Amino acid sequence: MESADHHQEPQVNTFYDIAAEHPDRIAVITPDGRPVSFGRLAARANQLTHALRALGLGVGDGVTMIVHNGLTYYEMVFATLQAGMYVTPVNYRSTPEEIGYIVRDSEAAAVIADAGIAAACTSTMDDLGVPDERRFSVGGTENWSDYAEWGADEPETVPAQRTSGATMLYTSGTTGRPKGVRRPLSGKPPALHPSYQHVMELLGVSPGTGVHLVPCPLYHGAPGGYSINSLHLGHTVVLMSRFDAEETLRLIERHRVTTTHLVPTMLHRLLRLPEEVRARYDLSSLTSVMHGAAPCPREVKERMIAWLGPIVTEYYGASEGMVSVVSSDEWLAAPGTLGRPLPGVRVKVLGEDGGPLPPGETGTLYFSSAHTNLGYHRDPEKTAASRSGEFLTVGDAGYLDAEGRVFLRDRRTDLILSGGVNIYPAEIEARLLSHPDVADVAVIGEPDEEWGQRVVAVVQPVGSVAGDDALAERLGEHCRAALAGFKTPRRFEFRDRLPRTDSGKMLRRALRPE
Repeated sequence: MESADHHQEPQVNTFYDIAAEHPDRIAVITPDGRPVSFGRLAARANQLTHALRALGLGVGDGVTMIVHNGLTYYEMVFATLQAGMYVTPVNYRSTPEEIGYIVRDSEAAAVIADAGIAAACTSTMDDLGVPDERRFSVGGTENWSDYAEWGADEPETVPAQRTSGATMLYTSGTTGRPKGVRRPLSGKPPALHPSYQHVMELLGVSPGTGVHLVPCPLYHGAPGGYSINSLHLGHTVVLMSRFDAEETLRLIERHRVTTTHLVPTMLHRLLRLPEEVRARYDLSSLTSVMHGAAPCPREVKERMIAWLGPIVTEYYGASEGMVSVVSSDEWLAAPGTLGRPLPGVRVKVLGEDGGPLPPGETGTLYFSSAHTNLGYHRDPEKTAASRSGEFLTVGDAGYLDAEGRVFLRDRRTDLILSGGVNIYPAEIEARLLSHPDVADVAVIGEPDEEWGQRVVAVVQPVGSVAGDDALAERLGEHCRAALAGFKTPRRFEFRDRLPRTDSGKMLRRALRPE
């Protein structure tokens, strides 16, 4: 294994270049500690590209994968990335119903899943008409093809007519159902776009031989994207199966980790470790700790910078695109800021009347860049509603200061952010409204010291149904039957009537704690 020092080599901007020029360099260290070289990973990706084409898949087709952190994720990403295909990673905690929706909506031509997930989804795949030869189980499952054998007889050579694919992540739709963020394909050979490389460098990740630690689930856009970009830049990626605060510190010391991506909940848990535990590990190799995905409490940010030094870098963006990056020094100069817009990105703040607002006034944030030329898959109404000319919004409320720095007031009025995970109330509300005892419901987030927010359902029971612990238990079971556990409300509150406008719009602000 090559050492992970800070030596900067001449720029190579694709994973495939690294694999050709440095095949023995370690690309991924799996959660069980197994090292896999760039050359070996590229060879498997090549086999899978050939295998996908042998199934009849071509440019523009989609592949869905539901896998835990591991090598399969990268094998499929780099197989589809050079085949002009879309790959959609799905939360492995999703229910079969939720997985089936995304498989159907994304029009997936192939599905890859870990064995336990595959077994739970067999009947769902049957109902969707996904044939056995187009669904693959990692670990072996009845009525699924064996992922380990798939493509084993295909050549490891670089496939012909390589063209860049893309990741299609799912975000919320107006009905509560998630929608795929679909970018046009470039038609060019696979490469790390220069603007993405620039963002990585702003985040403290440059071409070379660093080591990037992944303690977050790869199905999330940022952890997956930053780790893929790190591989493009030549770094080794160290995977964790799940976050553990002290284990994170141990791995940083053991592998001389240079960069990592965390969410504020993880920062909070690291700071909760006893001082003697935090002092036990050598963290001097770190050059950048990136965070985003949820608002970070000011105290947590200040303590992290005091502990690790000015290497804590924050970003603001969404599945739809990146907006800004802010260094520790910039943040300390203006606490709470998310920094100035990235080069090539323009930001404007619009009021309720659609007109621009002056610095300091809160409105809806819109941004524009070369990468906002996207649409929501099979949802032209959502695509149109998110735009103001060439500008795009994800519904966040914020403002620009006189220096042009971005500040957020709310991350989407209705969105709940718990532990860095986006939770969309409309989907949970739709499930609760299907229960015969529920007349009306609003799902909101309330502050939680560790998770940032927790899910709360404010319910108006039907007629004479009592709003008591027994109803709360019934509704909790009803949610768990169709929704992932993290979407099930942690608390139920009952009211005689919920606040709505004459037009029927829920007044959520009246329900949220002050």
